[in-house]
Amino acid sequence: MNILLLAPQPFFQERGTPIAVKLLAQTLAEQGHGVHLLVYAEGEEITLENVTIHRHIRLPGISNIKPGFSLKKLICDFFMLIKCIRLVRKYEFHLLHAVEESVFMAMLVKKIFKISYVYDMDSCLSMQLTDKFQSLGLMSGAMEKMEKAAVAKSSGVVVVCQALEEIVKKFAPDKLIARLEDISLLDCAVKGEEDLRETLGIRGIMLMYVGNLEKYQGIDLLIKAFQEAVREKDDLNLVMIGGNDEDIRFYQEKIRQLGIDSNVFFCGRRPVNLLGYYLSQADILVSPRSQGNNTPMKIYSYLDSGKPVLATNLSTHTQVLDEQIACLVDPTPVDMAREIVSLAGDKERRESIGVQARQRVKEEYSLPAFRRKLAAFYEKLHI
Repeated sequence: MNILLLAPQPFFQERGTPIAVKLLAQTLAEQGHGVHLLVYAEGEEITLENVTIHRHIRLPGISNIKPGFSLKKLICDFFMLIKCIRLVRKYEFHLLHAVEESVFMAMLVKKIFKISYVYDMDSCLSMQLTDKFQSLGLMSGAMEKMEKAAVAKSSGVVVVCQALEEIVKKFAPDKLIARLEDISLLDCAVKGEEDLRETLGIRGIMLMYVGNLEKYQGIDLLIKAFQEAVREKDDLNLVMIGGNDEDIRFYQEKIRQLGIDSNVFFCGRRPVNLLGYYLSQADILVSPRSQGNNTPMKIYSYLDSGKPVLATNLSTHTQVLDEQIACLVDPTPVDMAREIVSLAGDKERRESIGVQARQRVKEEYSLPAFRRKLAAFYEKLHI
């Protein structure tokens, strides 16, 4: 099958969605499909075997595009649509595989060119918009109707978690659905040279967060909880890996004002192929996400590391995590601080959680499972 994969993201960047798109494109190509990948102009130039990468024109003044809804993304989406139409006229595609908001481009292309599409639903767009912009709450009904139409007109929907699967079933009960969870990105054979304890001067328990520093990730919650925990146990250290320079400067100033700057370290971005190496240096891994319903991609790598995971007790986590493989806490500074201190003081519990977590990943969230689920979904499509 000749597929045009629409991914409205900077590509390639070492963060959640672009990493997932890369895996998807590679897997489709490995399974014998002809894959053309259309992405934003911004991003690292990479080569994927048997995948042709296309970009919209480079736009002056449009760069550093962050995750989530923004004016920059809207502008890029418009030019991506123009490029999409040109590609459809040039090549003979059997199917569009539309990630996130590009589904609305796919709907238009289907109407004009009669090409079917798959909706790759990484998040609930209507919920994502109202979470970020509360002033749009009055428009949530209209946005939900648009998303419902996108699901209904598709040939099938790929979701990344149970919560999104339930939304699709509500929109279209008989729709073909594949739940295609993210997988661990760890390559434990790759070793780095940076010993964080040595370079940062850490003595004591190391908590680690990996990911961007956007509001929905719950970074403010984590910092407030950590401040409370340090008051009770002063040998705690928090290492933050990821984030852009602007966000790092913002939070560095915040922790300075809170008086915990000697215990919190912002390391910036690190190569994804070294993720396992960095996670292995931590005592506790944290995911304080406070918004959204899709499971963070990092959770699967966290679990695979064999280190204990401390996460908020919200559906974004609990559709994958339970008390056997993680420490789940209410999303309040007091509750999170209490569990940080408790887990830091109980090495046996940390080791027990880590062992069970790694076993769960091997059983349920492996690359072979991802390939099998994707192939089965495509075999069921009626194009």
